[in-house]
Amino acid sequence: MFRNFLAHPQVSVVAVVDPHKERFTKIKRQFDLDENVLLTTEWEYVKQIAGLTAVAIATPATTHYALIKDALHEGYHVLAEKPLTIDPEECRELCQIAEYQQLILMVDHTYLFHPAVEKGQTVVQSGQLGHLRYGYATRTHLGPVRQDVDALWDLAIHDIAIFNTWLGKLPIKVQATGTAWLQGNREVGENTMTRLPETQGLADLLWLTLTYPDNFQAYVHLCWLNPDKQRRLGIVGSQGSLIFDEISASSPLTLIHGEVTKEGNSFIPVNQRQEVVEIEKAEPLGKVCDHFVSSVIQNTPSLISSGWVGRELVVILRALTTSLNQKGKSIKISNG
Repeated sequence: MFRNFLAHPQVSVVAVVDPHKERFTKIKRQFDLDENVLLTTEWEYVKQIAGLTAVAIATPATTHYALIKDALHEGYHVLAEKPLTIDPEECRELCQIAEYQQLILMVDHTYLFHPAVEKGQTVVQSGQLGHLRYGYATRTHLGPVRQDVDALWDLAIHDIAIFNTWLGKLPIKVQATGTAWLQGNREVGENTMTRLPETQGLADLLWLTLTYPDNFQAYVHLCWLNPDKQRRLGIVGSQGSLIFDEISASSPLTLIHGEVTKEGNSFIPVNQRQEVVEIEKAEPLGKVCDHFVSSVIQNTPSLISSGWVGRELVVILRALTTSLNQKGKSIKISNG
């Protein structure tokens, strides 16, 4: 975000807050910062800057609530990294404060601004896939392994956000199971968001099931101990499948046509062909920053990634955590 805001023609970066003072030299050199940009370890100093309009908060999720609340009360528009907070009621409170103060509260759900995700929403909702049957996603890699959250809170929010957007719906119940190998016997601190009760550890591997209205189900595989790096998500319908493969630079979005027809006692595949879906060439994070700036200038809340959208995702993550801690019990979701 910092790089994008520095380059934005409608933004003037006036301060950077970082608790690690030793990073300032590198920041100044890397971004060729103007001497007038305040570099400080204290958030309180920033609040003394006259005319400050907005802040971007990129800190550990456990610190979001207090920082965002303070910023809103100071009258600043806020762009926060995901997740908005780790508690749905805290999210609700922040959204209500922003509305009362007539301020923009937006969350950096970067995938919602990815050209492939935007185009994919159009394809799915146009009916080209026929009757939607199920979805699946795999997000795996070999590290980095977090020590404050498990793979659920680190990874799942991306795929859940995409499914919600493509379907135009929210899940009504969820299930989660997991395994902790690396930190299965480690005591975790009170700030840790998720844990497996049997081991008091953090899950490295997770399997999720999201059930949407009309009984559409999406299955998500997450793991940060798998050298087979994948970033792949698909929705399968009666007439074809739409695949978002982020790692494929040449064709990240592919529409695979095909269905089966019955001939006698056999089911025969027909109408099979692949179609690379053309997408806009744009940096998603750059679009996030543009959208935030436009929302601030027009004082119009984001319809794509508002604080309320952030709260919906935190509600789902919390329900998945409950299921994980209850050994895969199905948990109903209320987004009220």
